[in-house]
Amino acid sequence: MLEWVSLSWLQAMVLAVVQGLTEFLPISSSGHLAIVSKLFFGGDAGASFTAVTQIGTELAVVIYFIGDIARLIAVWFRGLFNVEIRATQDYKLSWYVIVGSLPIGILGFLFQDYIRSTLRSLWITGTTLIVFGILMGLAERYGKQLRAQAQLRLSDGVLMGLAQALALIPGVSRSGGTITAGLSLGLARSTAVRFSFLLAIPAVFAAGISELGHVFEPSGPGMQPTVAQMWVSTIVAGVIGYLVIAWLLRFVQRHSVYIFVWWRIAVGLAVYALLGFGVIPA
Repeated sequence: MLEWVSLSWLQAMVLAVVQGLTEFLPISSSGHLAIVSKLFFGGDAGASFTAVTQIGTELAVVIYFIGDIARLIAVWFRGLFNVEIRATQDYKLSWYVIVGSLPIGILGFLFQDYIRSTLRSLWITGTTLIVFGILMGLAERYGKQLRAQAQLRLSDGVLMGLAQALALIPGVSRSGGTITAGLSLGLARSTAVRFSFLLAIPAVFAAGISELGHVFEPSGPGMQPTVAQMWVSTIVAGVIGYLVIAWLLRFVQRHSVYIFVWWRIAVGLAVYALLGFGVIPA
């Protein structure tokens, strides 16, 4: 098991920027954090540091989609007592988000120790970056991309939720898994991305809160941040994440996701090379 080492302010800020830039792009924030921290700082940022800084980026989602979120919550509560509201798409969408959030929550709880240790091997990260990059490319190429948000179904929420659960493995990418699943199911690219953002909110907040107790636990693996470093890192990641959300939603309306596919494959191959030549530890 890796031992904790002190995290400097430079390291904290670099990792916060990486988190903010990569959380919403389908390239795996946890994978990039592990790669950057080991390549430049000689240690693992740690699953807890990753999970808690993700709270900052998810706050960015909440702020960006506050109108949609408030509407869905209000409709969900009203629908519990009103049969007519239950027939609306917003009521159904709120349930799709709830149901789709269950797989990652259940699996994350059951395998939390395994996730925080064994699965953080860079050999695994490099492999998942490449494999799921190829799958994303295939989904982009062969997905029909016809269905809009109004045509979302419960099965979409379940299957995209299962795909999101795969992101417990560094390198898979939460957004990458859900976007790939959405495209494979025939969703329009922009619909898959927007639903991916909504689906991530409950899961990431739950993961971040559950990991708060581990961040400053000296017996765990990874680099050890101070309370101040965690606060500042989370805020920095959130601000950058907000800008990335706005950019990505505009980007996918006019462009394919192939740029992310090639990035994932290139980074995955680079990780293999760095590991093979002993430049970074697994």
